[in-house]
Amino acid sequence: MGNKLETLENNIRACRQCIEAPIKAPLPHEPRPVLQVSSAARMAICGQAPGTRVHKSGIPFTDPSGERLRDWMGIGEKQFYDPNQLAIIPMGFCFPGLNEKGGDLPPRKECAQHWHDELFRLLPQLDLIILVGIYAQKYHLGRERKASLTETVKNWRQYLDRNEGRKYLALPHPSWRNNSWIKKNQWFEADVLPRLKQEVKARLKS
Repeated sequence: MGNKLETLENNIRACRQCIEAPIKAPLPHEPRPVLQVSSAARMAICGQAPGTRVHKSGIPFTDPSGERLRDWMGIGEKQFYDPNQLAIIPMGFCFPGLNEKGGDLPPRKECAQHWHDELFRLLPQLDLIILVGIYAQKYHLGRERKASLTETVKNWRQYLDRNEGRKYLALPHPSWRNNSWIKKNQWFEADVLPRLKQEVKARLKS
């Protein structure tokens, strides 16, 4: 399993599918896939796609959103960037570019179509997947996902308190643009974040 995972990771890092065989318009810049995986981590973060800062660094969540996410999880950079503790698998491995308003475009669809099913098959030890944002929630929860991100996050116990199989915890994106959402939905910080910290702590290796 380890050799297969290493080969797949290398193939993902070398991927040029969104330029050489794109579904729609090609990626407007050189690909730089970003992910963190190992056969040891018991939990994974699945978000949208790298932003401009992560595209430059090549390291996931090297931006203010990453700082906030680590605070939500109750861990520091050492644990966050240890692949044996935590996998990081965005829905789009490369920065997708910016729209006309300066915001990030949606994750490229090529990534999930070509890589995600096989990648998660080779990570059977993952028993907690933290779903950051609507794109990850759509892929992993499928028909179990609610009509909106707010409703999906509000029903977090449905996906986390399972008797069998993988557990999921749905979150909003930790971008500061979501400050108003967090202020409006005070149950998130009161109920969800303490449980998130608890679940993360239970899976950390000493």
